[in-house]
Amino acid sequence: MRKVLGINFSNSNKIYYFEINKEAIEKGNNVIVETEKGLQFGSVATGIIEVDETKLSSPIKSIIRLATEEDEVSNEKNLKDAEKALNDANDIVNELGLEMKILNASFTFDRRQLLFYFLADERIDFRVLAKKLAKIYCTRIELRQIGVRDKAKIVGGYGQCGRQLCCHLFLSDLNAVSINMAKNQNLALNPQKINGCCGRLMCCLNYENDIYDEGKKKMLKVGTYIDTPQGKGKIVAVDVVANTYKVDVAEKGIVIVDGK
Repeated sequence: MRKVLGINFSNSNKIYYFEINKEAIEKGNNVIVETEKGLQFGSVATGIIEVDETKLSSPIKSIIRLATEEDEVSNEKNLKDAEKALNDANDIVNELGLEMKILNASFTFDRRQLLFYFLADERIDFRVLAKKLAKIYCTRIELRQIGVRDKAKIVGGYGQCGRQLCCHLFLSDLNAVSINMAKNQNLALNPQKINGCCGRLMCCLNYENDIYDEGKKKMLKVGTYIDTPQGKGKIVAVDVVANTYKVDVAEKGIVIVDGK
C-alpha cells in the first residue's frame, strides 16, 4: 500500500493518483506533478489515501511541489493559449475541408505538448493539420479521435433530470451501459426516455442496476404460478421497488400481489 493524493486537471474530471512528498499538501491546493507527457498543473481533489499499486492502471508518479504564484500565472496563460489553439485548429480544418470537429485543446504545463480531441464519423488523415499547428505553436502536436459519449463529457449539458450531465460533472470513467439494464429496471424501451444527450444509453442506468439484481434474487421469477386471494395465476411482471408481483389470474385478469 502507498500513500497518495488524488489530482485532477483542468481538461478532465478524472482523478489520477500521485505519491505524496514531504510538503504539507491539502485538498484544494494546486500542485505541479510529473506525468508521462511531462509536467502538469493540477488540483488536489482528495485527502491522503492508501491504495494498492497493483490495482492501478498506470504506475504512480510523484507530486513535484506546491504550485507557486508564478505557476498560477503560467497555467492561466496556457489555458488562454489553448482556447486560441482550438479556434486556430478549427479554422485550419475548415480551410483543408476535413470532415472533423475539434472540441478541446490543452497544453501540458511545460508546453512540450499540445493535445486536441476531435469528433469525426470516419478515420481522418490529419497529417497536414498537425504540421500546420506544429509550425504555429512550435511544440509536439497530438490529435485524438473520440466518440459521442466523450464529446458529452467534454462539452457538458443538462440531462432529462434537469441536472448537469454526470459524465461532465463527476464521472471519471465512462462504464459500459447495456439495454439489459433498462429491461432489468422495467423501463420503457423508448430511446427518448433512456438515451442521454449523446444519443447513447444514459450512464445513470448503471446506478441502481445492482439493487435490481439483488432484489430479483429474493423474488419469484416471471412465469411462476402462485396462489392469490383471487385464485391461482401466473406472474407476468415483478416490481422490485414496490416489492409486488403482477399476476394474471384466469377470469380475473391482472392483479397486484404483495411480494412479502
